[in-house]
Order: sequence, then C-alpha cells, then structure tokens
Amino acid sequence: MRSLMFVPSHNQKLLDSSLRRNADVLLLDIEDSVPIVDKQKARENIKLFVQRPEAQGKIIFPRVNDRESGELLKDLYQLTIPGITGFMYPKSTKEEDVYFVGKLLETIEYEKNIPVGTFKLIPLIETAGAIVEIKEICKACTRVIAVAFGCEDYVTDLCGKHDPEGQSIFYARNAIVNAARAAGVLPIDTVHIKVHDLEDLERNLILSKNLGFEGMLVLNPKELPLVNQYFSPSEKEITWAEEMVQLTAEAKAEGKGVAVKDNKFIGPPMLKMAENILSKQDKIQRRASQE
Repeated sequence: MRSLMFVPSHNQKLLDSSLRRNADVLLLDIEDSVPIVDKQKARENIKLFVQRPEAQGKIIFPRVNDRESGELLKDLYQLTIPGITGFMYPKSTKEEDVYFVGKLLETIEYEKNIPVGTFKLIPLIETAGAIVEIKEICKACTRVIAVAFGCEDYVTDLCGKHDPEGQSIFYARNAIVNAARAAGVLPIDTVHIKVHDLEDLERNLILSKNLGFEGMLVLNPKELPLVNQYFSPSEKEITWAEEMVQLTAEAKAEGKGVAVKDNKFIGPPMLKMAENILSKQDKIQRRASQE
C-alpha cells in the first residue's frame, strides 16, 4: 500500500485510465467526488469495472458514504462482490463508527454466504475527534488493515490553516502513525493537495517516510512515480539490510552474542529493521510479477 489513488467512479474516462496507472490500491470513490444524483451510476460502474480483465488482481477499495448519508447500506450491499478487497470508510470519528460498519459487513456476508471477514476496512481520519480516538479506531474491528489521514477536513475541523510547512498537521500525522503501528495496522498519509508541485510532494514524502507512514493517498496520477519510489526500499537500504542480516547470521554461526559493524553493535532493533526492509522489497517484487 505505497500509493492509494482516488478515482471518481461516476467518471468512466477516469475509471478507464486508472487501469493504466501504477497505483498499488485503487480507491474507487462514491463519496465526496460523486454528486448525489450519480451515486447509483458510480456503483454500477464499479460492478462492471471489477469484471474487466485488466482489473483482475488489482487491489480495489471503494470509498463508501458515511453512516449518516443514507447511502452506506446501498454501497456495501451492492459492492460486496468478487474483485473488491474492502472499503474505505470516511468520517471515522470514533470506534463505534468502524465497529458499526464491520457488523454491517458481517450481516451482509452471512446473507450472501460469503466467509465472514472477507472484506477489509480502511478508516479515513478527518476530524480532531478522530485523532483523539485514533487508538480505539485502529482496534475497533479486526477488518481494519490500515488507517488513512484526510488533512483538509481535519484542518477545517480545527479551525486552523494548512500552512506550507505542515506544522498544523504534524501532530495528527504523528498520532496516526503511532496508533497504527501499535495496533499492527498500516498508516497511510494524507493527499498532497498541490498536485502539480512535485518538488513540494518530494519534501512531503521525505517527512512522511521519516515519520513512519507506509504509503500515501494520491489525487493525480503524475504523483505515482515519486510516491511509489519513496515508499519502496532504496538500493542503499536493501544493501544495508542484506549486510545486517548476513553479519548477524555469521556472528551466530561463530557463537558470538552479537555482530559488529564499523565498531557498532548490530542489536535486535537494527536486525528487525533490516528484516522489515527485505520483507517489503520481497512483497513489492512479488506484486510486480503478478501484474
């Protein structure tokens, strides 16, 4: 989940073009980008989309409407179908919201004779209240595999300002990463709203990776190459990780308690980081070979 790209599902042209893009996850939107009169059209488009040969093997998460919209049941009931991995749930303000959606999916799965737990969830964190409740949201339901940050709604809820340096959203980003990692789910960073400023995107990606995010929400396909690059291990990181694993294995074979590199001990945290890097690279390569 390096890159998760939003696609307005009532727009057939954008749906078609999304299949030619290298996004790890397609977020087929039925919520904010789709007018109320086009909601059903969006659902019908998604049903046809997942049947297309080019869509086979894609990771697809429709962004559904929230529980207060009157549209959620239609979204979930119609789209709990083969080809859909799970759903992004917006306006996840508290644990109860995510628990409710999980139970609704359970009921639908029972009725459709689908194994319970098939469809996963990505709560979208968009309010100050959600940041306060982020730990509980991450653990609200076993279907939750990631949590994503929506900065624009969050800043509006704060009555703050989205400053160029990102100071107004730094606390929220940090809180999301910590809660997600503690709960064992993936933290996904907010969209980069200056879609044509790739230099600014790169600055954000450096900070995002340093904070511990696993991936980023994407609005424009032109952002995908940089996003995928920064959330993939670099050659330097892979070389370092391979060396850490090798030196540790050699030290163990020689009966030494710990390996040493450049007069520094290679402790368990360094080995764990190295193993994580190599595991991520292996997943990326296996995914690429399936496409």
